[in-house]
Amino acid sequence: MTSFDLNAHLNNIYAAFPEGKRKPIIGITANFWNGEATMAKAYYQQVADAGGTPVLIPPVADKDIIVSTLAGIDALLLTGGADFNPLWAGEEPLPQLHHINAARDLPELLITQLAYNRQIPILGICRGIQTLAIALGGKVMQDIDVAQQEAATADETTDKKKSKKSQETAPTKPVHIKHSQDSDRNLPTHSVTVEQDSMLYRIYKSDKLFVNSFHHQAVADPGKRFKVTAKSPDGVIEAIESCEFKPILGVQWHPECMEAEGRPLFEWLVAQAGNFHLAKRLHDRVLTLDTHVDTPMFFHQDVKFDQRDPRILVDLHKMTDGRQDAVIMVAYLPQPKMGESFSSKVHFDVNTPMEYADFIFDKIEAIVRSNRKYISIARTPADLFEDKRKNRKSIMFGIENGIALNHDVANIKHFAQRGVVYITLCHNGDNDICDSAKGCDTNHGVSKFGEKVIREMNREGIMVDLSHASEQSFYDAMEISKTPIVCSHSSCKALCDVPRNLSDDQLRALAKKGGVAHITLYGGFLRKEGEATIRDAIEHLNHAVRIMGIDHVGLGTDFDGDGGVIGLADSSEIINFTLALLKNKYSERDIQKIWGGNWLRVMAQVQALAK
Repeated sequence: MTSFDLNAHLNNIYAAFPEGKRKPIIGITANFWNGEATMAKAYYQQVADAGGTPVLIPPVADKDIIVSTLAGIDALLLTGGADFNPLWAGEEPLPQLHHINAARDLPELLITQLAYNRQIPILGICRGIQTLAIALGGKVMQDIDVAQQEAATADETTDKKKSKKSQETAPTKPVHIKHSQDSDRNLPTHSVTVEQDSMLYRIYKSDKLFVNSFHHQAVADPGKRFKVTAKSPDGVIEAIESCEFKPILGVQWHPECMEAEGRPLFEWLVAQAGNFHLAKRLHDRVLTLDTHVDTPMFFHQDVKFDQRDPRILVDLHKMTDGRQDAVIMVAYLPQPKMGESFSSKVHFDVNTPMEYADFIFDKIEAIVRSNRKYISIARTPADLFEDKRKNRKSIMFGIENGIALNHDVANIKHFAQRGVVYITLCHNGDNDICDSAKGCDTNHGVSKFGEKVIREMNREGIMVDLSHASEQSFYDAMEISKTPIVCSHSSCKALCDVPRNLSDDQLRALAKKGGVAHITLYGGFLRKEGEATIRDAIEHLNHAVRIMGIDHVGLGTDFDGDGGVIGLADSSEIINFTLALLKNKYSERDIQKIWGGNWLRVMAQVQALAK
């Protein structure tokens, strides 16, 4: 018998500590009908039975409310319902279009795009799969029958152009099936074929599922961010999933109505939500530092760092979406060829490399001044941790190519006073300091002037960065430098044999002297053939850990300098790297070291030895 004694229920809650076990919070989009936000019990019950905490999201388009909602959930469930207004897809309505739920359209499209930007796991059901498509670059057919009739007409026209022989051998077209059943909602009425290389197959461990069906619309084209993973016998798309290694999945049927048969999808969503929550909490505790970004290369385009600017891979919004704390932003100086002037190689009106580097740092400081509440210039590890405590992002200064010194060792002190934390001795071409991995062995390694540069960098507390250096330059610098060496953005030659990558012997030598090598995301340094992905980056990291140990590795993305791979394409996707590290069984302590702890150890040592 139910007790109506409130204190008895409260005493049951307070009988142990903590009061209850935390369960991942799943935001569920509500339907809207007759002036009321409603939700079918099947949705929230499936989430609860799968181990999640269901929370209703009403259709409100207020940006502050949407952002606050996303900050509090661990996953998003996009539910079924009425048709989208086709104007959102740039189309006019067909006569076969059903009821439009205008109250839901904009709020759900906004929350889907913003959740995608924040890497929040998403499951879309029926209308929800169509929401994914419309919000993220795909297309939806307004009516399946109309689309199939148009396709059949097009096929018939094509057939008439073929020879009689080819018509006789043409494959039989699939029979159209009923996509809106009259049966009970928990009864399967047709089958779908599942691609074996898919999340859906891994969830159900079957290439054929029997599903229910309550729709007359479907995804026509998933867009570039998704791949099709299930179809009905007549070719209608029944499931899509992210092709960017993200936990985003959409199905056309209604698994919430299919009781135990539908639960695996909700268990998948809750599991992904748990992983995402763990990664978020890790980012709250761990400082995340990307040691090499080239965003100033786009300053001549008047980019907007305080906007989500599509021209750059690092900005304040993307860093926030990816829960990233800090970047080392470099002044990149192109190496002039014989007979070229430096000023002809850059977009701004400067005469010397040193003027250009100072000009870039002035630009960064101006960006920081206009956003001082949210971002700061950091010069030491202590500055970084202070910014994190104050919920500010950090930018550190680096120089890529030692020609910034204008062949004058005295200028090292100038850049140290400006806050430069490292100088990459060269770039793609030999300079007066050393030979490049893409050079011509001009100096046979580090030059006499280069020796003076390295020693002065030691005295001024600036880290020596050997990314881009030739092997001989690398080993020469290792001998000359009294402090540990860094490679801010270099990958492993054993996995991708290109001159820019580090051999296992170089990795061992670097570790022996206490230095660090940070894996970079330029695709050509991760694999020689095919498009590089986040999995390739993890393979290079794992290899570096095997050779060097966990205390000598990290990540320098080279974002905005041609860095970025599928699944880790810009700063908004930085948290995906943490999720991959967790999947590869790295501990929180390991992740702290990878995400900047190792680098900051070296930085602190170098700065402490400055005279």
